[in-house]
Amino acid sequence: MRTWILLFCALAAISCREQVVVTAAPSSDALTRFPISRPADARERHLANLRQLTDGEQNAEAYFSFDGTRFAFQSTRAPYECDQIFTMDLQGHGIRLLSTGMGRCTCSYFFPDGRHYLYSSTHLGGAACPPPPDMSHGYVWAVYPTYDIFVASLDDPTPRRLTETPGYDAEATISPRGDRIVFTSVRDGDLDLYTMRLDGSDVRRVTHEVGYDGGAFFSRDGSKIVWRASRPRPGPEMDEYKQLLARGLIKPHALDIYVASADGTDVRRLTNNGAANFAPFFHPSGKKIIFCSNMDDPAGRNFDLYLVNLDGTGLERVTYFEQFDGFPMWAPDGKTFVFCSNRFNSGPHQTNVLLADWVD
Repeated sequence: MRTWILLFCALAAISCREQVVVTAAPSSDALTRFPISRPADARERHLANLRQLTDGEQNAEAYFSFDGTRFAFQSTRAPYECDQIFTMDLQGHGIRLLSTGMGRCTCSYFFPDGRHYLYSSTHLGGAACPPPPDMSHGYVWAVYPTYDIFVASLDDPTPRRLTETPGYDAEATISPRGDRIVFTSVRDGDLDLYTMRLDGSDVRRVTHEVGYDGGAFFSRDGSKIVWRASRPRPGPEMDEYKQLLARGLIKPHALDIYVASADGTDVRRLTNNGAANFAPFFHPSGKKIIFCSNMDDPAGRNFDLYLVNLDGTGLERVTYFEQFDGFPMWAPDGKTFVFCSNRFNSGPHQTNVLLADWVD
């Protein structure tokens, strides 16, 4: 997901093989420098005590563990040519590889026990990074059919496969109740949301409309989900969507935010602005959603964070950086906030993880 968005900003983001275990530790210099305190834009009134946790490379989708003491995140960094899964603490220290070092990975999330974690990976389809999407079709995302969801632990990083259906299974997160996983799958011919128990059993389909449904998160009480979706109109738009999906591709130019009960009932559309809206997450109150959008940039290059009520009213802009701010999440305490940004980069093509105190 993060790679797809980086590309967007630039243009307009089998049995297991032998486990590769590498620990990527920060240098002694990095340990003395992190976290780096950073100034926030005066208009960013919800963010205080802004701290930068990474410096360099491409880092994104940093999600808190259930106890709020560490993150699982994806990063493209040497010696790997595409995203792998790592963990670090809230000071940006103790960076450690969690995935196999093979294939491409995305969307990692800790289990309630703080030891196990899940992520999606293409490594069963080959050790190499899968090829980039074919841009002869325009700006598209690749929905790699070799993605499956895996679980491993800090004690034993050998991945165990949770999904075995043909085609794309990815974008998995876990309910704060600790009972179910929500994920995106093409198993029934379209990109829909499903939930399952933590062991991969009791799979239930949640969405049923034609179009891409993905990037879902549960509310704090586990009663609702929020996600991004495309809804192609009948005719040429629908035909193009289906033709691209058959090639493992989708166009992300128009995505909207939806909220529903965790079983898929009571669906409500929160945005309808023709923009690319994604990475939604529930506010600690359960009454608002924060999400990323390029709605205020006619060129579609600048992504910022926005708040909106569950009925689609009360839209409020949260960040004002002129490039990319995205992938927001609150810690379990509701007071600490993480997001990823191009701000404060020390070089080109970087995305870094930032932490802040949230001010309501």
